[in-house]
Amino acid sequence: MRSILWRQDPQFEEDEMAAHVHTEKCKEVFALLSDYLNLELPPDACAEIESHLAGCPPCVEFAESLRKTMELCRRYRPSELPEPIGTRARDQLIEAYQNMLAARRMTSRPAE
Repeated sequence: MRSILWRQDPQFEEDEMAAHVHTEKCKEVFALLSDYLNLELPPDACAEIESHLAGCPPCVEFAESLRKTMELCRRYRPSELPEPIGTRARDQLIEAYQNMLAARRMTSRPAE
């Protein structure tokens, strides 16, 4: 796989990302990207993806981000498993989650 780098002009990249409309081809590339990065696709599929990436900076940016994420996940080796959270901490998390859901419901209701 070729190196995927498009960081020459950050402002151009930002403008390009904001103006980009994802085509059906972008969606197809997204669906196959993990397999592509894992070298699990046939050569003709790889060639199609590379052809699309050559002309689509937002997809290149996404592919590079996914590649980095996958690499970090492969290298991660926890030295020890964390302890389960305590009852009090669990209760606080549940309460915070329920409060967040209630706040969402309040803001999503139509004005009366």
